[in-house]
Amino acid sequence: MNRDWNILGEAGLQFFGKMSASISHEIKNALAIINESAGLLEDLSLRAEKGIPVEPERLKKQAGNILKQIRRADGIIQNMNKFAHSIDEPMKNIDIGETVTLMAALSDRFAIMKGITLERQPPASPITIYTSPFFLENLLYLCLDFCMDNAGPGKTISLMTGKTESGAAVRFSRLDGLAEAAEGVFPGERVTVLLSALGAKLEVSKERKEISITFKGKLA
Repeated sequence: MNRDWNILGEAGLQFFGKMSASISHEIKNALAIINESAGLLEDLSLRAEKGIPVEPERLKKQAGNILKQIRRADGIIQNMNKFAHSIDEPMKNIDIGETVTLMAALSDRFAIMKGITLERQPPASPITIYTSPFFLENLLYLCLDFCMDNAGPGKTISLMTGKTESGAAVRFSRLDGLAEAAEGVFPGERVTVLLSALGAKLEVSKERKEISITFKGKLA
């Protein structure tokens, strides 16, 4: 049991560090674009002071760029805040659809770097389960990371969340490269320990090109 907790702790720290580094990188990118646009606005202001005509559209364009990046940074920080608060309580009632959406948003940068498109298919209505938010987020990321490496030629992954007869399920589908995935690599030790901690079950179907995680008896 102590070994499992060591694995959970190590996996959790690496996951938290990777997400924090990615979030800070995205914020830095937004700030860099804001800084560039602000510099251009300053240049245009100096031209106007010298009596050189400045087209209003150029001013509007740069102001629009700044507003766009401010909205982008605000969205990133909101997601960061949700992610940070996932460690507030070891166990709680959560909307699993919202958690899947959050992890997809936090993984967008990794997906873009790999040329992957993430398609979200949220449930028609909220699905609340009683679980560990942080362990669930870690599990979803590890599965998503594997899926991104095995998306295949289609380069698209569908994330679906829904109810089952005895609980809830998260499905990663359209994994065109799953059939060629190396045997024994997945789920691996970390995923296995997280599944045990969450009382969840994972199924890999190469025929359906899908990975599913089911949570039985966990609906709140």
